[in-house]
Amino acid sequence: MTVYVDDMRAPFGRMVMCHMLADTDQELHAMADRIGVSRRWHQHAGSAHSHYDIALSKRALAVAAGAVEIDRRGVYDLIRRKRAAILAAQDSPA
Repeated sequence: MTVYVDDMRAPFGRMVMCHMLADTDQELHAMADRIGVSRRWHQHAGSAHSHYDIALSKRALAVAAGAVEIDRRGVYDLIRRKRAAILAAQDSPA
């Protein structure tokens, strides 16, 4: 299981932002806690698109803490895998 940061560079006020994603929300929140990102910035909870928008300064902290750098294609692949896992879990008998 892994936490990822993408190479997006989106201006937000005086900051430049990117995405932080993970294989699970638990891992995502653990990294957010570790690098000092408030949970109020969590977006799309419980979905394949679950992520945080983080400033590049927090991105550097995440990478130093073990996050894997990915590009746009990596984000697409991760979301596709997570969506498939969610659908498989919904189709499996309880």
